[in-house]
Amino acid sequence: MTQRRSIRSKLVRAVMTTTFVALLVSVAIIIIYDLRSYHRSLLNDLATQAELVGHMTSAALTFDDPRLANENLALLRTRPQVRAAAIYDADGELFASYQAAGETRGLPEVLPAVPAADRDKLVIRQRIVEDGEALGTVYLRAENQLLARTRDYLSIALGVTLLAMSVAYLLMRRMGRVVTAPIVAITEIAREVVATRDYSRRAPRISNDEAGELVDSFNAMLTEIEMRTRKLETSSSEIAREAAERSRAQQEVMRLNEQLEQRVDERTLQLALANAELANAIEEARSANQAKSAFLSSMSHELRTPLNAILGFAQILTSDTLPSTLEQKKEFANHILKSGRHLLTLINEILDLAKVESGTVTLSMEPVALSDTLLETRTMVEPIAAGRGVRVLFPQTPGAVVLADRTRLKQVLLNLLSNAVKYNREAGAVVVTCEQVAPTRLRLSVRDTGAGLDAEQVASLFQPFNRLGQEGGSQEGTGIGLVVTKRLVELMGGEIGVSSSPGVGSVFWIELATTAPLAKQAEDAAGAAPQVHAVAEEGVSQLNPHLLLYVEDNPANLRLVEEIVRFRSDLRLLSAHDGHIGLSLARSYLPEIILMDLNLPGMSGTEVLRQLRADPLTCSIPVIALTANAMQRDIERGMAAGFARYLTKPIDIDKFTEAINSTLAQLPGTGAVPAERKAE
Repeated sequence: MTQRRSIRSKLVRAVMTTTFVALLVSVAIIIIYDLRSYHRSLLNDLATQAELVGHMTSAALTFDDPRLANENLALLRTRPQVRAAAIYDADGELFASYQAAGETRGLPEVLPAVPAADRDKLVIRQRIVEDGEALGTVYLRAENQLLARTRDYLSIALGVTLLAMSVAYLLMRRMGRVVTAPIVAITEIAREVVATRDYSRRAPRISNDEAGELVDSFNAMLTEIEMRTRKLETSSSEIAREAAERSRAQQEVMRLNEQLEQRVDERTLQLALANAELANAIEEARSANQAKSAFLSSMSHELRTPLNAILGFAQILTSDTLPSTLEQKKEFANHILKSGRHLLTLINEILDLAKVESGTVTLSMEPVALSDTLLETRTMVEPIAAGRGVRVLFPQTPGAVVLADRTRLKQVLLNLLSNAVKYNREAGAVVVTCEQVAPTRLRLSVRDTGAGLDAEQVASLFQPFNRLGQEGGSQEGTGIGLVVTKRLVELMGGEIGVSSSPGVGSVFWIELATTAPLAKQAEDAAGAAPQVHAVAEEGVSQLNPHLLLYVEDNPANLRLVEEIVRFRSDLRLLSAHDGHIGLSLARSYLPEIILMDLNLPGMSGTEVLRQLRADPLTCSIPVIALTANAMQRDIERGMAAGFARYLTKPIDIDKFTEAINSTLAQLPGTGAVPAERKAE
């Protein structure tokens, strides 16, 4: 913001600036003129001295008498400004010379063609001519006092300027009040009028000059403004009164209009609600008809399929015209038994859905140990999974307890696991995990490696007769299992959800209430039976093979390691196709060795290693890098990151076996692998 300056300060500044400029110009002109005069007179004086010396030494040059010439030059000591002098003969050679006391600079032996420029010295050369004949040259070098004289003048000018400016400032400070007092008075009155709106104030008349006339004009203007303000206030009050009356009339009209609009809106809203309810009713009826048709069509198809097999094979068995052998009869009876069981499963699912929808299902909520329930479901699911070559991995959940109905919880888990196996790819995997998502909530997740679902399929997943997006496929079932599962989980106070990626797989999870945090439950379980747990671990270490975890996203590389490990009866292999699943499996199963690819989707192998080292449960597990990054700097970087060994692809089976054996030998409680086991 620019600083506000008064008119008095501006006036002083203007006068001071004018005075300074005038002084500066005047002093400059005087100094320049005096210096030019001084310089001109100095040159003339030196020229006269040179001519006089030349005339006096002409005889010495004629008779070649240097002594006489030196005596003549010595007469210049009466002229202190002459610092050196010389006489040069007609050939330009030094004939006689003179130097003042204290002069250190010598004279040239030969007359220079052009005098050297020198700021502190003046050089005069005068030819000696006698009867038209050039006898020689007089050379004078005098002190140039022009700079010293200039400095003296500048000092005097500075003193005169400061004195004059001070006098001018003092005079303007006293005389400025006379000029600015009327203007300041008008300014103060104007400021007060603007602040207080009091137009009766008047400025005092101080002088009889133009400033006094300005005060009179200002006071006349205030008088006119005061009169017009009064008229305007009177007119404004009248207008305000009329406006208030019009406003009251408009408000009354608006009130009547609002009442009318409100009645119209209420009637319109009632009509819209009625139309919406009618549209919803029509849509619900249409949906009910479609659902009824879909239900009857699906049930007709699903029930007729096993009945067709039962009745068909039963007709063959009872027919006299279609003889069959004993082996064929056993096969036909097995088909009938399998179809009958499938038909019973369909009927039970329909009855479960009917119970849930009607609200007649009863639950017995109690603390349920997850380890027991998972063991029961594992026993039932693993044979089905083995038939398709699907691996099912269950977590260790010591002491984990949830609040649920024991029977219905097992039904929910069996439904999720059977779907994960049914819709998985051949030789795929199903991973069950358990984690604490809140202080009083546990989440059980079932991850498969199937084809996955898109967003539209996920949105309609929990609708009846939706078989995980496999409509028209070869999988059997009514498609109502997930509907029953969702209703049962909600009745137990839990939640169910799903996330899926096409081509990768799906994850179904349920959340249930728990009695205590998972870590606390594990501590309680460990404290309750420490001896049994120790015996169990000892038995595992003696009887079970060593557990390896391989994190690899390339199926061919994974198959190669699986085939190598297959020849080792002392090893068992788990696999994960990305870093996230690898971390989950490592924390759940605590393998003895982890094989890690570095270039993994989503999370690199180095980042997985960092998270393993940060977790107290997995920080001591040795991790062996198995990667195609084979440059020396990659190996050094991997070893610096903390990998126990660094193996490069393509795999050298001997080096691979040696790395596994040496790493196992370094583990606490294990020794080197015997040769007999290698042979196996």
